[in-house]
Amino acid sequence: MISAHDIKKLREETGSSMIECQKALQEAQGDLPKAKEILSKRGAALAEKKAERQIKAGVIDSYIHSNQKIGVLLELGCESDFVARNENFKTLSHELCLQISAANPENVEELLSQPYIKNAEKTVKDLINETIAKLGENIKIAQFTRFEI
Repeated sequence: MISAHDIKKLREETGSSMIECQKALQEAQGDLPKAKEILSKRGAALAEKKAERQIKAGVIDSYIHSNQKIGVLLELGCESDFVARNENFKTLSHELCLQISAANPENVEELLSQPYIKNAEKTVKDLINETIAKLGENIKIAQFTRFEI
């Protein structure tokens, strides 16, 4: 029997819907870490299915480090302006700017393969896939520039 407390805890940790959390916990027979893994795999599969969908909206975000010596400009695309205004999308954009500032990747492919600076157990691509699973739209990093003096 899966408790409502376990479903709520998994939802808070992953941001997935209550139904998806319940299904994952049932499949994992109540094992929370295994349920997280199941949700992660589902998110990656969902992102792969949506990868061909056209990007028509997005944001240009910026970040200036507190030392005023590092700056980042990022173009992050999505399918609709509705998602571009969503807080989860804006948070992802900011997190990507922080990642670029700290890790200094040379290109988008390198950025996607880097360990996420706030949780080295997942990559930046995993972070994006989690957001795709939450929002239900394709999300892509179009380009970025990192400045340093």
